[in-house]
Amino acid sequence: MNTNIHDYIVKTEQKEWQPLIEKGIHYEGIFVKSLKFDPEKNRSTSILLKFEPGASYPYHNHPAGEELFIMEGDATIAGARLEKGDYLYTPPNFKHSVKSEQGCTILFIVPEEVEIL
Repeated sequence: MNTNIHDYIVKTEQKEWQPLIEKGIHYEGIFVKSLKFDPEKNRSTSILLKFEPGASYPYHNHPAGEELFIMEGDATIAGARLEKGDYLYTPPNFKHSVKSEQGCTILFIVPEEVEIL
């Protein structure tokens, strides 16, 4: 195991926002910064997502659940409005969509791949 702490630090302000593209689908108005990439799963398990005002992510499922923290702005998830500082844990197989009227930045911890429904 690598014990150099500097190899585990992500300077998010130095990373560029990238358009969110999953399985060839470009989600308009949503941008991503990868924080932790799992080479065994070949995907990021910790990410920042930035939603432009009015952007939305479609109805989907998380087989292993997810955790999220609203860093800026607001988002509506499963009919609940979340604001800056709010935390949400969605249990495994909790189906929902995400929309932001004013725009937002969200930290997501997603242990398994998302299933678009």
